[in-house]
Amino acid sequence: MNIAEYTIRKSVVAWVATLLVLAGGWLAYERLGRFEDPEFVIRQAVVVTAYPGASPAQVAEEITDRIEGAVQQMQEVEEVVSVSRAGESLVKVEARLAFSHTQAELDQVWDKLRGKIAEAARALPPGAAEPVVKGDFGDVFALFYAVTGEGYSPRQLYDYVDLLRRELVLVPGVARVALLGERREAIYVEVSSARAAQLGVPLERIYASLRAQNLIAPAGAVDAGPLRLQIQPADGVVSVAALGELVVAGDAASGLLRLRDVAEIRREYVDPPAVLMRHDGQAAIGLGISNVLGGNVVEMGDAVKRRLAELEGQRPVGMELNVVSFQSDSVRAAVAGFVDNLVAAVAIVVVVLLLFMGLRSGLIIGAVLVLTVAGTLIAMWMDGIAMQRISLGALIIALGMLVDNAIVVTDGILVRMQKGEAVGPAAGAVVRGTVWPLLGGTVVGILAFSAIGLSPTDMGEYAGSLFWVILYSMLLSWLFAITLTPLLCAAFLKVKVEAGAREGGLLRAYRRLLQGVLARRVASGVVLLGLLAAGVLAFGHVPPGFMPDSARPQFVVDLALPQGTDIRTTAAVVAEAEAKVSAAPGVSHVTSFIGQGGLRFMLTYSPEDPNPAYGQLLVDVARFEDIAGLIERLQPELEAAFPQASVKVWKFMLGRGGGKKIEAAFRGPDPAMLRRLAEEAKAIMAADPGAVAIQDDWRQAVPVVRPHFSVEAAQRAGVLPSDIAAALERNYVGQQIGVYRDKERLIPILARAPADERGGVEGLGNAQVFSATAGKYVPVSQFVERVDTVWEDALIRRENRFPTIKAQCDPPA
Repeated sequence: MNIAEYTIRKSVVAWVATLLVLAGGWLAYERLGRFEDPEFVIRQAVVVTAYPGASPAQVAEEITDRIEGAVQQMQEVEEVVSVSRAGESLVKVEARLAFSHTQAELDQVWDKLRGKIAEAARALPPGAAEPVVKGDFGDVFALFYAVTGEGYSPRQLYDYVDLLRRELVLVPGVARVALLGERREAIYVEVSSARAAQLGVPLERIYASLRAQNLIAPAGAVDAGPLRLQIQPADGVVSVAALGELVVAGDAASGLLRLRDVAEIRREYVDPPAVLMRHDGQAAIGLGISNVLGGNVVEMGDAVKRRLAELEGQRPVGMELNVVSFQSDSVRAAVAGFVDNLVAAVAIVVVVLLLFMGLRSGLIIGAVLVLTVAGTLIAMWMDGIAMQRISLGALIIALGMLVDNAIVVTDGILVRMQKGEAVGPAAGAVVRGTVWPLLGGTVVGILAFSAIGLSPTDMGEYAGSLFWVILYSMLLSWLFAITLTPLLCAAFLKVKVEAGAREGGLLRAYRRLLQGVLARRVASGVVLLGLLAAGVLAFGHVPPGFMPDSARPQFVVDLALPQGTDIRTTAAVVAEAEAKVSAAPGVSHVTSFIGQGGLRFMLTYSPEDPNPAYGQLLVDVARFEDIAGLIERLQPELEAAFPQASVKVWKFMLGRGGGKKIEAAFRGPDPAMLRRLAEEAKAIMAADPGAVAIQDDWRQAVPVVRPHFSVEAAQRAGVLPSDIAAALERNYVGQQIGVYRDKERLIPILARAPADERGGVEGLGNAQVFSATAGKYVPVSQFVERVDTVWEDALIRRENRFPTIKAQCDPPA
């Protein structure tokens, strides 16, 4: 007695198992996580170290090199890539797959990394900030909004967005809420050095008065009968105007000199801004919402929608919450599409088999298909495979193969029953003769996808669920074919015994074809070889690419202006590009990011690092099919309109995103030689008319103002080089001298010179520095011997501690 006969004999147990599979499949369908892309573990962390005032070369030698050395002591590290720029070191660390298969393992790697960085921090030079390790570099913000409000100030926009942030982070399923493009505020105290000198008020006394304001300090406690009361002094400065009333000099007899007498006090936005965002031409603040690991993005999106509806009454009139990306809707549509495909597959199976095998056979095989899908959903739930584009694609691919085993068994039983055999012996004989051939065919079908699932690469991890879902579904199709299919045949298959049944016309035609092929073996072999050769030749004309283009109705425009461009200039260029793109037919919305890329709103999107010379447009279209034509039109149009910029118009692809498609890398110790080699490579790329966005990743060298000071004169005046540098920073940019408390917000107080004293380079010598010898502030011009303008690399990139420059371009999208 084989497994088919045993299943029929134990039919009660088999029917219970069938019902359990159906119920379990439904529960798994309801509980499975839902995402747009697989939960790919992004094994990158970023170590950021500020080194104010240092040049890129100084940052590379004194900060980056030490951080890289500490990181490379870890065996868990796969690659270390660094970018050194003026005042900041950014080191990207990628972990090895062998040590970080899961997020929990990766977190352990980052904990070890933090320990190594803490040890290295003790060897950093004075003036360097504490290194910060950011392990959430790969967070995906499944919901991404742009909050706009015509006529509202950036502060009013921020107040509303901050309210949403505090409320939405409490929604079930939400892991993190991040903002993008909010304008930072500061209180500027512009002290005229001439006015202060005229009144005899040392600037340092003014700064000391401001530093002491709004500091929280313990005031003790006092007994009050049975109680012990804490003493909490009220804030001395309750408004920006109150800052002006601070006494900075004088006394009751000679008169009091207040801050407003020597300084102009303003609360305004930090200029220049670090990053800007716009939506359809209006200033915007981005609001990104990420999902908890393994959660259901559809449920999270629905919960966020409900909470936003509850908060609708607190939305100021005129402010709009615009959707930039909303994964919940696309995932819901993808799951609904799978269900439609499943229903269609069952209907097609029933209809086709109705024509060739009869209604009952068709319904039996359709029922086995549904059971196989239900069992596969249970296996996915147990293995932690969510419903996303790869796993759903695997199920849709498998639908065409899952019926094969059941058809073989059902047809065999049907033929034997037509010859008069009882269903039990017929099922046993059919399964006994086909069980191992069917298993062999199933294994061959599974192995066809094994290279994807067992690949030890990032792409194997991204698309690995394709293999595992097909493995589970096809093994279950084989198992159900030899167990539940005989059970269903025994219960529902009714046939008439036909002695000496005649062959149909289709069967006779097939028999004649088969006999003809066997009779002409040589000719048949030649034909097969010819078809094989034709297939090999035709394969050369198939467009290369492992992953297809995404069907997302969005595309991207990258604009890279010459390195060193002010972000306000970049914003003006991006605004012109917005107008041109918005005027193109089929474009519905344009969201722009200036100074860096957007939040990672999908797994395959890699945001660009902060750079004031960079801008990006995210363009929504009404129909995905229009994107190819728009790219073909906009690429040359934008290149002609902005010859000073590197322009790239591109569309999203599935799989890991980011980076250029064509790169030539050069590594070595001499930056000048590296640049020369990169220029030669770019010239070769430029000779190809199809190459677009030709650039190198070090970007252009930038001019730097370099004043030379007389050390002897400075020493005589009791002035240190750091004093002169601080005076220049205070004069042109502003130096933080205190903090102003505005409820829960801490707003920096910055001291700087008035606008007429912080002009161009020619006014550099007018900055005031305190001379300990003279006991007063003196102009920096007393110590300046000359001022040079020199060119230096704005970015120094290294890979595994080797300076590396890449000449890059892209083919037409």
